[in-house]
Amino acid sequence: MRALLIVNPNATSITPAGRDLVAMALKSELDVVEAQTECRGHAGELARQARADGIDLVIVHGGDGTVNEVVNGILEDDGAPGGRPIADPRTLPAIAVIPGGSANVFARSLAVPRDPLQATVHLSDLLARNTFRTIGIGRAAHRWFLFNAGVGVDAEVIANMEALRDRGRAATSALYVRTTIRTFFAAARREPTLTVHVPGQDPVDGVHFAFVSNASPWTFLGDRAVVTNPGTDYGSGLGVFASRSMRTLPNLRLVQQMLSPRRTDGPSVRHLLREDDLAQVRITATGPIPAQVDGDHIGDCEDVTFWYSPERIRVVADLPPLPRVR
Repeated sequence: MRALLIVNPNATSITPAGRDLVAMALKSELDVVEAQTECRGHAGELARQARADGIDLVIVHGGDGTVNEVVNGILEDDGAPGGRPIADPRTLPAIAVIPGGSANVFARSLAVPRDPLQATVHLSDLLARNTFRTIGIGRAAHRWFLFNAGVGVDAEVIANMEALRDRGRAATSALYVRTTIRTFFAAARREPTLTVHVPGQDPVDGVHFAFVSNASPWTFLGDRAVVTNPGTDYGSGLGVFASRSMRTLPNLRLVQQMLSPRRTDGPSVRHLLREDDLAQVRITATGPIPAQVDGDHIGDCEDVTFWYSPERIRVVADLPPLPRVR
């Protein structure tokens, strides 16, 4: 098996020593070539070349943003409007992840250990057992996404966090919470601008923010899972989670439900629109508003359609059998 190890040396939790240990461990068992990213977008270029070169496996040692770049590099515009036909996933490089970011949502959704060396041992075991799964992914505007996307407050939080990281701040859970609170109260003073269009239903307007998920949990806050649509996984359609209120008390109750490990049926409050297993959902705005995919701010938009593409890419993962997934 020919593999490419893509390392983001600037990822939050990657150290030179740890990076070298991961690379040595993989090279002892696989035919691996290592490449380090040099700038934003470079991981996508490396992945695109890996597809052209017929590489069997791309191992990503980095955070969720690096993984997203790799997936977009491999798939490019296959299956998108105006793009190439959908390729058979078996003809494309598979994906494996060694966590290196701050949240590592995708890796954790695949039950990958958070410690890079333990994750490397875990990966070796899965490869020895030929444990692959083909998963469905989402598309928003011009980008594929693996686990979540959103419009409004969450995208504003991510944009604000990126600005803080550019100024040298570490992306800690505490900083994320403080940034979220400040962004929420700033947004609460504005009128809602979003309308959610679910096929077969009347449009829902007066929406302040909307999340679109392809997996559950939505994200993690430290060790705590944040759950929006527990019925959503990589083998079903998309979930939508949209709020028509920014009042403090109702949303404190909502956050409590999102963080509760005992609430297996998911959040349920009066101002919440929640749907699962959607082939697509469209979100429009009265003016430009921030959007994000997989924790990466992709700019402002006024009209974006999110759609689900089943059985698109293979991952090395010890997942249970998923609906509609070979």
